Parts: sequence; C-alpha cells; structure tokens
Amino acid sequence: MKKLIQRIKRLLQRIFNSFASTPQQPSPLINSRPLDTSIPSVSPRWESGLVLVCSQCANEQSGSTASEDLENWLKSRLKFEGLWGEFRVASTSCLGVCPKSGITVVIVSNGSGGNSPCLIVNPRSDVYDGLRLRELLYSRIKQNKD
Repeated sequence: MKKLIQRIKRLLQRIFNSFASTPQQPSPLINSRPLDTSIPSVSPRWESGLVLVCSQCANEQSGSTASEDLENWLKSRLKFEGLWGEFRVASTSCLGVCPKSGITVVIVSNGSGGNSPCLIVNPRSDVYDGLRLRELLYSRIKQNKD
C-alpha cells in the first residue's frame, strides 16, 4: 500500500510538472480551452463627464425622493441642451460622505486627473445668492465640457 501511494504521488508530480512547463497547452480540466484571464474594457459613451448622485443620502434622512428628483432633473436638462451622451447621470449607493442634510453628488470627468469634486446639494434650501442650486450644480457640470 505504501509503494502504491508513492507511485501515485510521483505520477501526480509528473502531471503537475508537465502543466507547469507548458502553460500554452489547454487544461484538460477546463473544457479543453485555454483559460482567458484578461478583463475586457470598453470606452464609455460619456465623453465629458459622469455625474454620480447618491440615492441613499435623502432616503436615509427622510425617506424622500429628493435624490431621484435631482437625478431626473439633471438628465432632462442635459437632454434638453443636447449634452446627453457627452455627460451621463447615474444614481449610486452610498459614497461614504453621508451629509446630515443634502445629497452627495460627484462629478467625474476624463480630464479630472483623479480629482473629482464631491458636492453636497441641499434640496431644502433651493436658493443660494439668488440663484437656484440646481442651476449652480448644472453650470458646475458643464465646466467639464469647456
């Protein structure tokens, strides 16, 4: 029995060594096809920026749909001005900022170099210095195009 176990170990060792020395050969354990380890990448449809609106900020505070309303307004505004496609608006789960009042919005652009502004938009205070907060946010988003 001991000799049989040693022979099996040697046989397994030769099998493992043959696979290690010839990585181009397909593995018989994986449908006789080589394993594809590459991760595909795609070019996004948006060219100028992606606007992430936290869907949990307002919901956690009062169960309201303020973040959904803001997201829909931004989408409509971008479509109205013909900028939908260059910019995209998407809801996201928690971004980790968690303001006491307001909605977290992150503007990601191709040219930001990893420095994406994280803004807190308070839907309750609709006016800031005589301008609508949504308009201020929209103008901030459009700055990524210029």
